[in-house]
Amino acid sequence: MITGAGNGLGRAHALAFAADGAAVVVNDLGGGRDGSGASGGPAQQVVDEITAAGGRAVANTDDVSTWDGAKSLIDQAIDTFGGLDVVVNNAGILRDRMLTSMSESEWDAVIAVHLKGAFGPTRHAAEYWRNRAKSGAMNDARVINTTSPSGLFGSHGQTNYGAAKAGIAGFTVIAAMELQRYGITVNAVAPTALTRMTDDLAAARELADKVDLAPEGVSPLVLWLASPAARDVTGRVFANIGGTIAVVEGWAYGPEVHSPQRWTIDRLNEEMPALLAKAAPNADMTGHRPVQ
Repeated sequence: MITGAGNGLGRAHALAFAADGAAVVVNDLGGGRDGSGASGGPAQQVVDEITAAGGRAVANTDDVSTWDGAKSLIDQAIDTFGGLDVVVNNAGILRDRMLTSMSESEWDAVIAVHLKGAFGPTRHAAEYWRNRAKSGAMNDARVINTTSPSGLFGSHGQTNYGAAKAGIAGFTVIAAMELQRYGITVNAVAPTALTRMTDDLAAARELADKVDLAPEGVSPLVLWLASPAARDVTGRVFANIGGTIAVVEGWAYGPEVHSPQRWTIDRLNEEMPALLAKAAPNADMTGHRPVQ
């Protein structure tokens, strides 16, 4: 089951899973890049492409940013194909705006589609898998989320999108901890690809002149994470940029300073400059730390 599968990365993932023999529920609300509108066309077009090639697929246009829509999607997958093995949370929209100009609706819409849109399908799928485990069945299930360099490293004009994607990374780590006992792995991919979400960004187009940023280049990693070979891989975030795959290492303590007494402002004034001087700079949008 793949959300946001009518275009771009989701479409590429759906075609890759179908070509590998999987039965696919192709979910897409069919809206614009900003989330406006709805249409059954994109999802059905991908389904038609899969079935024309001899694969198995059904379309779904539920809104995964809603509780009922996410449950309906999971129920359809189980009812149609007799079970559920893999959830790929990929649905997303963009409403870029500088923080000082961002409206409440621009914030809420992006958080809903990305973050709640990952929570809802995962929550309902996890309940299904937990119930199977409690009945004595063995699960070999996968959740693969979609985060972004914007959420991991930051990007101007994307406080809403970046916050949602950072939230997905945190959600991935914690869900992996909670669900492992039921035979479920949870991982995330931070792709850099040229899609309708990014094709008007000058930086993306410049990078695409140097490396292959086709969405199809990301799908093999997603397919591998869904495979038996990745059965013991969970709680990880992977970046995929052209031919490069990197394990994104999460927050960890850097240099420390200790005090046997409670800190005071005066002592912090003395100690903090030296502490910060020892700290590595934040990574840039490429995921690498600037050379000092």
